[in-house]
Amino acid sequence: MTISGVEWTCAGTTLCAGQGSGDLLVLAEPLSFWGGTDRRTGVIIDARHPQHGTSLAGRVLMMDASRGSSSSSSVLAEQLRAGVGPAAILLTARDAILALGALAAAELYGIQVPVVLLDAGEAAGLAAAARACAAGGARVSVTAAADGRAGVELFPPGTQQPTKGPA
Repeated sequence: MTISGVEWTCAGTTLCAGQGSGDLLVLAEPLSFWGGTDRRTGVIIDARHPQHGTSLAGRVLMMDASRGSSSSSSVLAEQLRAGVGPAAILLTARDAILALGALAAAELYGIQVPVVLLDAGEAAGLAAAARACAAGGARVSVTAAADGRAGVELFPPGTQQPTKGPA
């Protein structure tokens, strides 16, 4: 049900502060940025990954956690610098490697990309709501404050997204 233009909303915990919005990309399996994505294009290049060939650029990326190398943090930071990284990252498990990549991009390049921890039930609810309106191009907005509060909102197609603080 749409309430004030918002199709779905939940609260999370900030791992890295920032604001971002884009189409939701729910990964079926964990992903390593090092060796699993192209650092120049943001496309998933791991041939064994179910979403092989999918671009992360400008998307709200949701997965349990990353997989693999600690070098993923540097790949994420470089993708963000090049403008081909995700607009926001939603996780269901704490991930120091991805948080470090987002923190490095903020410190080195002044690019703040929110990284938010959701509980598994909230993540499943978001994925279901996004599937229900995916054909129309619904967008997800993520706001993660430095005080630890974070909010995630799903907007149905044609709805203007207001700028507001975390839930």
